[in-house]
Amino acid sequence: MSQPSQQNEILAEQASLHREPAAGVEPVLEAKGLSQGQIVRKRFVGHSGAIAGLVLFSAIVILAFTSVGYSGIPGWWKYNHVDVSPLVGDGVPTASIWPLAWGEHPFGQDRIGRDLFAMTMRGAQQSITIMIMIGLIAGLIGVIVGALSGYFRGWTEAILMRLTDVIIIIPALLLAAVMAQIAGRRDGGSWFSSFAATNGVLLLGVFLGLISWVGLARLMRGEFLTLREREFVDAARISGASNTRIIFKHILPNAVGVLIVNVTLTMSAAILTETALSYLGVGVKAPDTSLGLLISQNQVAFATRPWLFWFPGLFIVMICLSINFIGDGLRDAFDPRQKKFNAKKAADTKGGRTSEKAPVTDIDGSVNERSEGA
Repeated sequence: MSQPSQQNEILAEQASLHREPAAGVEPVLEAKGLSQGQIVRKRFVGHSGAIAGLVLFSAIVILAFTSVGYSGIPGWWKYNHVDVSPLVGDGVPTASIWPLAWGEHPFGQDRIGRDLFAMTMRGAQQSITIMIMIGLIAGLIGVIVGALSGYFRGWTEAILMRLTDVIIIIPALLLAAVMAQIAGRRDGGSWFSSFAATNGVLLLGVFLGLISWVGLARLMRGEFLTLREREFVDAARISGASNTRIIFKHILPNAVGVLIVNVTLTMSAAILTETALSYLGVGVKAPDTSLGLLISQNQVAFATRPWLFWFPGLFIVMICLSINFIGDGLRDAFDPRQKKFNAKKAADTKGGRTSEKAPVTDIDGSVNERSEGA
């Protein structure tokens, strides 16, 4: 066969593949499925509360870490949390909504003239740093303990679960106070004291993370107990996969939803724990500051300078709410069984109002159509 004839046949075959459909017949489109990540992202983006929480938390992080600087990097705000300046208007906040004005000290000043905006931003930095440290450490330990106890069972599960029970029965705040006191030691000339003097916040986050993993470990154990009996795990085991590969390649990806959701909720609780410890005086120590320490230091001035409570308390509430909203959105995104709550439908169902009519048999045997809400 000559070369031109072969080219003609190829062109004819390509034309037949791209032939227009007949009149009145719709072309068959290739169905494309969504991956798990795409489904999760779509459901998360559709959750208005989660998006609002993510935007709010991102704004707080950006404002806190760029305004007063962090780790030697200067910020755009002219004061830091230790600078003392003359009182302006008896320390009253200079910011106003109308007319819109920022002023010299938008959040006001304390009794000695320190800028409350700078102190609040520094406190938010420390609280967020501790929160992230607790989330990472608690998530790591919780996954390891839950995976080992739920997959291997036997004596491994017995030892790890008894350790978990011992930590659970100890009052959480008392144990956290002891760990925080150890992290905040400044006496002596040991390497630990010198490290704590310069990295007290990180050390506090590490110590609190070591006692915050028990709830996550129990949840991960339950997930592994369920998933280890599934068919895909049996298939991987029969194919010769090692226990490590089964845990990290087959089971853990299917439990990542529970992991992420509960880590975010643990981080939200960590903010309140750090606030309580700093308020009790065993958390972040002066001259550094945190949101809880700001409230503790200014509690005697509540009647005369209430704004010293307003702004640290407001940031605590905003951080906790934003993290909780993000956690709710992640839970709904990872769990396909979660359905959006329809208030109108629930009210109609509760009130018995419906448009459908059902046949009802009277005493004499006749059948009448009556509405279900009648």
